[in-house]
Amino acid sequence: MLADLQLPVTLTVRTGSVLLRRATVDDADAIITLLADDPISAARGDVASDVDRERYERGLAEVLTADGNDQLVVEREGAVIGMFQLTRIPGVSRRGATRVLVEAVRVRTDLRSDGIGSAMMRWVSDVAAPALDAQMVQLTSDAARVDAHRFYERLGYVGSHRGFKLSVPAH
Repeated sequence: MLADLQLPVTLTVRTGSVLLRRATVDDADAIITLLADDPISAARGDVASDVDRERYERGLAEVLTADGNDQLVVEREGAVIGMFQLTRIPGVSRRGATRVLVEAVRVRTDLRSDGIGSAMMRWVSDVAAPALDAQMVQLTSDAARVDAHRFYERLGYVGSHRGFKLSVPAH
C-alpha cells in the first residue's frame, strides 16, 4: 500500500523547493550521514563508522522491502538533505484505526530553519495518511529533543503519551 503513494513529489519550502522521493540502497551514505549529523543519534552510536556500514545497509534494505514500510528522502540539487521512515500500522483499538508511524525524521543541521521538516510532516498528514487510509499520524521523540517537541507541537501534534523502550541483546 505504501507503494501506491505518488512519489516523487516537489515540496515548497522557505528557500524554494525540494524533492521528496523513495530512498534506494544507493542513498545509504547520505542516510548514514544524516543520522550521524544529529548529536542525540551520535551519542547512541550512529557515528557513521565503516564498521557499522553493513548493519546500516541491511536495515535500509529491510525497510525498503518490508510490507507497510518505506524510507523517504528529501533532496535538493541531487543532494539528500532530509529523511524519514513511514510505517503503516493497522489496528484494532480506536475502532480499528490505522496509524502512520513517522520515525527517524532528520534534516541536515545547516538547513533546519528552511521549512523542510514542516513540509515533510505536512505531506505525511495531508497526503500520505489519507492515501494510506490512516486516522492518525504518530511519532516518538527522544525526551532530550526539546526543540523538536516545540516543532511538532507547532504542527498540531500533541504529546499525549509516554514512550518506553527496552534494549535487548543482538542475536
